[in-house]
Amino acid sequence: MKIELSKAKSDYEIILLEKDEIKTAADFKDFDFYDYKGEGLLNLSEKRRIYSAIKKRDFNAIANAAAAAIRAISKLKIKSARLCFDFKSECELKAAAQGILLGAYSYEKYKSDKKPKNLEKVLIDTNLKGAEQILANCEILSESVNFVRDIVNEIPAIYTPERMAKDALDLAKNSKVLKCEVLGESELKKEKMNAMLAVANASPHEPKLIHLSYKPKGAKLKVCFVGKGVTYDTGGLSLKPSDYMLSMKADKSGAAAALGIIKAASELGIALEIHSVLGCVENAIGSKAYKPDDVLIAKNGVSIEVRNTDAEGRLVLADSLAWAQENIKPDFIIDLATLTGACVVGVGEYTSAIMGNNYELQSDFYKAAKTSGEFFSILEFNEHLAEHIKSDIADVSNAANTRYGGALTAGLFLDKFIKDEYKDKWLHLDIAGPAFVSKAWGLNPAGGSGAGVRACVAFLESLGSK
Repeated sequence: MKIELSKAKSDYEIILLEKDEIKTAADFKDFDFYDYKGEGLLNLSEKRRIYSAIKKRDFNAIANAAAAAIRAISKLKIKSARLCFDFKSECELKAAAQGILLGAYSYEKYKSDKKPKNLEKVLIDTNLKGAEQILANCEILSESVNFVRDIVNEIPAIYTPERMAKDALDLAKNSKVLKCEVLGESELKKEKMNAMLAVANASPHEPKLIHLSYKPKGAKLKVCFVGKGVTYDTGGLSLKPSDYMLSMKADKSGAAAALGIIKAASELGIALEIHSVLGCVENAIGSKAYKPDDVLIAKNGVSIEVRNTDAEGRLVLADSLAWAQENIKPDFIIDLATLTGACVVGVGEYTSAIMGNNYELQSDFYKAAKTSGEFFSILEFNEHLAEHIKSDIADVSNAANTRYGGALTAGLFLDKFIKDEYKDKWLHLDIAGPAFVSKAWGLNPAGGSGAGVRACVAFLESLGSK
């Protein structure tokens, strides 16, 4: 589906109205506003129009209203719809466009009775300066988010580390500005990435470290994204309960996001050098599985006591972060991971957490993320929590000796693999909550949401504008 800037007639109308406008309109006397939360829809099929109420004029309210309307008319036999709204800012236009393009997404690959997708285009008429370019950029960004959603939703029997490597190589092959290299098991052994290799040891699928690069001329800064790509996580010998194992195909969301970020940034022409490093493994069980009580020597020489094989993502990131610092030497390094259930407990399933050593950098990212429509909260490190990941037999333990502050102790573990010169240039984003949610929410469908892509692209744009 496309969005076009046009005054042409359409088959249907989508009309966004503020709550008070609907409440005072005579046509809506039967519309129920009891306990109204901004999700109201009224479909007048005989007039070939749908009204969608917005709670207030902010990004998420407008995006969610547009998404709700698109979903409601998606089954109709119409090819075009017009979005009617008095746009007062670039932000409002972006919100509506992303609501349409992201709200229309569905994953039906394995359904025999697929819903028809008749709607081909949505028309918008606005006098906002630069509207055509704004809409074009929204299409690029939304396509990248939906690309990530497809990856996250794909089943583990299909989506292995090898498949992620293929997708990355194909992305580079179809681009004039992206390059890709893939390190297999033998190369990882040469690189002494023993923590990552240990996680992959019981799987029949070879681990892969994937490196994508985008190097435009005149780039001001070099930014590296490191993504956790556990294509399926059983928990290893610290086996997850069956209920917790369901949806673990989404444990590759961080790596998928890193792919989507560099895809969007390169197509948007952001004037920064960008790298995406994806640590891809499957955490399986078997006779070759690594064990609690093992001690692993990571790439940077730090020894790790394994207390829990289900704390595997931080092991993959430890080696991936070390490799990225050594080989890329970025100005900023940001990792993305569905790292801890504790983060979901702490900030909820719709919010990601920002961690790091530099509060100013965390604040800059938070401000950029606010403009993207994604929810983030800053979690600050605490020196007392660091005591809980100390080990009696190694430099650090991969699991804390307390049940409290699990998102932060995981972040503090990663900090052990950040060189001193990068301490203030690093951010850790725990996207465990919003990366995969079982019910549709806002402009997101049930399943993979593409968490982190919009926020990270907004942060890149803020860096590029400085």
